[in-house]
Amino acid sequence: MVRSGSRFILGVALALLLGPGAQLSAQVTAELDAFWDEVSRSVESGDFDRYSATYHPDAVVIFGDATQPISAALAGWEAGFDDTRTGLVVASVQFRFSERRNDDTTAHETGIFRYEAVSPADDGSVQYIHFEALLVKRDGWKMMMEFQRGPASAAEWAALEQSGSPPR
Repeated sequence: MVRSGSRFILGVALALLLGPGAQLSAQVTAELDAFWDEVSRSVESGDFDRYSATYHPDAVVIFGDATQPISAALAGWEAGFDDTRTGLVVASVQFRFSERRNDDTTAHETGIFRYEAVSPADDGSVQYIHFEALLVKRDGWKMMMEFQRGPASAAEWAALEQSGSPPR
């Protein structure tokens, strides 16, 4: 038998989970979807400045076992953006998520991204990468940490679409 005090606590907990917080989470998820769409557009257009602006200045990127400041990673990626902007390469990136957690100012996103780059000199390449991202809302959403965990397969990518995470 549940006592009235326990019912009150349970009611408050459910209200917090299902009430305004659930609406806020949906709103924030929509904002994060727009963030990932912006990342994709900046890659496709080769807009390095717009892409760089999606990261917090103190962000860290992790490739497997190695870490580095985002400034170092961006320096290594800039030439690829120049090639895309000038038409030497056609590049695109899409995101699908297996787990999304957020509140009004923080988010943790887990999934796979699909990066494709094609140049006239080759048939191009497609990479599927398991990733995690930590984001904070500071003058818009900014990525604080990008963890490229390792390669994913096309089958894993397809499975995320079937689970209800359309590409972003």
